[in-house]
Amino acid sequence: MNFPLPLKAVVIDLDGTLLDTAPDLADAAVAMVADLGLPAIDLAEVKTYIGNGVSRLVKRVLTRDMHAEPAPALFARALPLYERHYAAGVSRKSQPFPGVLAGLEALRASGVHLACITNKAERFTRPLLKDTGLYDYFELILSGDSLPEKKPSPLPLLHACAVFDCEPAELLLIGDSLNDTQAARAAGSPVFCVPYGYNRGSPVHELDLDAVVPSLDEAARLIVRK
Repeated sequence: MNFPLPLKAVVIDLDGTLLDTAPDLADAAVAMVADLGLPAIDLAEVKTYIGNGVSRLVKRVLTRDMHAEPAPALFARALPLYERHYAAGVSRKSQPFPGVLAGLEALRASGVHLACITNKAERFTRPLLKDTGLYDYFELILSGDSLPEKKPSPLPLLHACAVFDCEPAELLLIGDSLNDTQAARAAGSPVFCVPYGYNRGSPVHELDLDAVVPSLDEAARLIVRK
């Protein structure tokens, strides 16, 4: 791939890419397992469970497994507890990663369309972006429940292409995980990943991507408005 990459739009993941949300996600998990009388969990373990939305995160916390299903009755008790705790502290500790604000400013100045695409539910996404000062950078915000499918489905990216009137090859996804690379490849879009996020504890260098960028600011240097 030749740089700078000519683009019409850039879409960016939220958890682990724009914001370090793990501390707030972990605090909600700690409170939930305490309410349920289950063994304690820590931040490091919760980080490995982030990436497929709150429901899957709760299931992983309950089972301590990436793919297992908890007992339905336990999950039915746990999910409302988690959502209540997380809603109460959705932005208490979450902060932009280094280079995010400078990167968003540079991307906006370049003239590309900007969107945030996350698997987080809308009821958490919009307050979090507003509380951390990032909301107004984006022309489009797609949450995990905005469309019938979420990442790793290509649907959110293809929806963004329709909104911005561009081809998939003219839209870049910047993320931090396997979900992001799979969604981009399925859509036919280029994808960059940052190395500091929540890729289930695995290095992003192992993923099928076009560049590993140390920060959003550095990513902005690799693109140009088409």
